[in-house]
Order: sequence, then structure tokens, then C-alpha cells
Amino acid sequence: MNASRTARERARAELSREIRDEARRQLAVTGADGLSLRAVARELGMVSSALYRYYPSRDDLLTALIIDAYDALGAAAESAAAAVDSADFRGRWRAITTAVREWARAHRYEYALIYGSPVPGYRAPEDTVAPASRVALALVAVLRDAWQAGAVRPAPPERPLSEPLSAQVQTLAAAIAPELPGPVLARALIAWTQLFGMVSFELFGQLVGDVDPSDEFFAHAVDHMADFVGLPAET
Repeated sequence: MNASRTARERARAELSREIRDEARRQLAVTGADGLSLRAVARELGMVSSALYRYYPSRDDLLTALIIDAYDALGAAAESAAAAVDSADFRGRWRAITTAVREWARAHRYEYALIYGSPVPGYRAPEDTVAPASRVALALVAVLRDAWQAGAVRPAPPERPLSEPLSAQVQTLAAAIAPELPGPVLARALIAWTQLFGMVSFELFGQLVGDVDPSDEFFAHAVDHMADFVGLPAET
């Protein structure tokens, strides 16, 4: 009985994977807003009613694709960081940011699904929050380790946080990095948004005619971000 159930579970997991793989192929043709369960079923030689047992609606399938994309991107960032000496804070920072860019360039339609235009009528459920946080948490981990090692450099004089922003940052710090002072975490948030802004500009053609190819610009900006958050320079 257990063996039979395990075999059914494996078969279900395999077919679920095939459905998502076909849906990802269709993203490149129709975009997320054109994704159709019927079209996916047709390409797989399934009747629609059979596919609905795996993904009852288009939104359920979109959610699965979004979670897959966030997890794949997060895993790439985490794996890149783990390959660098843990005490090399700037090296870990570079590794994470470079992995994000490389993954996005290799999976541009999946990147567009999670960081492109919102899909009309779709609202991401709570299930997507943890996978979406993986890259940010990897960056914060570098900064937290550097702070605990006493390696974060003092920031130049900067604009103080407003009361509402200070409260937001303190709430965030309590959840993910209670060791970090609010201004340090605020700088990390700025760097995180800059990273994805640069990647999005490159992928969506906004740098054409300016800094294209953008390899040198990206590397230069990554080091500026590391300076901004206070990571020590290379010795």
C-alpha cells in the first residue's frame, strides 16, 4: 500500500513538473497574461479536466510558476554566496548580485514573471512571500555577518530616517536582522532595489545606447553598492 501510494505520488509530481515546464515555454510566447490552462493541456495531450486536478485555475498555475522562479533565483544567489569564503564580505556581495544578473539573463521570461508588469487580475498569495525574500535575505546575511565581525564601516553623514520609515525599518529589522541598526538596514534596502532596477533595465532594453553591453557598468555599480552599505574594501 505504501509503495503504491509512493509510486502515485511520484507520478503526480512528475506530471505536475511537466505541466509547469510547458507553461514556462508558453510564457515566452504569450506572456503571463496570455497563459491558458487549455493550451497547456492541449500541448501535453491532456484533457482540460485532467489538468484541473493539478492546477484548478490559471492563478494556481501562475502561483506555482512564480514560486518556482523565486526559489530558483534564491537558490542561485545562496549557492553563489556559499562558494565564497564567509569572511570575504565584499566577495559574497559580488557573488550574490552577479548570480542574480546571470540567472535573470538566462531565464528572462521567468524573471519577467516575477519582476515585470503585474498580471491583470492576479493577486499573489502569501505562499510567494518566503520564496520572494530569499535574495534579500542572502544580501542581509552578508551585512549582518560583517556587522557582527565589526567590519561595517561608518556611514558618511546622511539624511536621518523619518519617523514612519524608522518604524518600518525597525519592524523589518526585528523580523530578519535584529542586530542591524535601522540606518544600516535602510541602506541595504536601497541597494537591494538598485540591484533589481539595474537588472530590469538591462533585460528590458533600457540601457541600449547608453551602457550596452553593461558588464562593466554592473560591476562598477555593485562595488558602489557595497561601499554604500559599508562593506569593507578588499585587502
